[in-house]
Amino acid sequence: MSSMLLAGPASEPLTLAEAKAFLRVDHADEDALIDSLIGAARTLVERATRRALITQTWRLVRDAWPAGGRIAVLPAPLRSVAAARVFDADGLPRAIDPAVFRLDTASAPGIAGFDRAAVPEPGLRVAGVAIDVTVGYGDDAAAVPAPLVQAVRLWLAHFHEHRGIETEARTPAAIAALIAPYRVLAP
Repeated sequence: MSSMLLAGPASEPLTLAEAKAFLRVDHADEDALIDSLIGAARTLVERATRRALITQTWRLVRDAWPAGGRIAVLPAPLRSVAAARVFDADGLPRAIDPAVFRLDTASAPGIAGFDRAAVPEPGLRVAGVAIDVTVGYGDDAAAVPAPLVQAVRLWLAHFHEHRGIETEARTPAAIAALIAPYRVLAP
């Protein structure tokens, strides 16, 4: 199964003003840099935890429906199924009502369950099923768990302090400790 980002977050878990205050930067000379570092720090936290911090839309592509009628959805947390389709032998899509999916949004990864009789079989042997899902804690930073926001702050500070310098690819210990309880294990 592959996943692709369709629509990234509309905001970041830190505003520019919050980031500058944390970094103790009181001028505008580095605003563009700090903005880009916020996004990079969020991305690292998301990849390490397999979670989306702010609401995003992803497409899950499968060759076929799983026999058990359950699709594990990553990144977590799952919020909704926005659209689903199967492709016929000519590659033409056939829409599936998202209401056929029963969602377990409390699990990580989230589960989109369905009755096998409610979904048509794809005509393509490869990439025959596409499901668009909405994931993330919410539309703004207030919904994101505080330890994950702090991990973004610490990555931001690390990037800001070490910019232009080759550093180890390891996650600093404080960040690893903050994100550890939020890591989603492979399904």
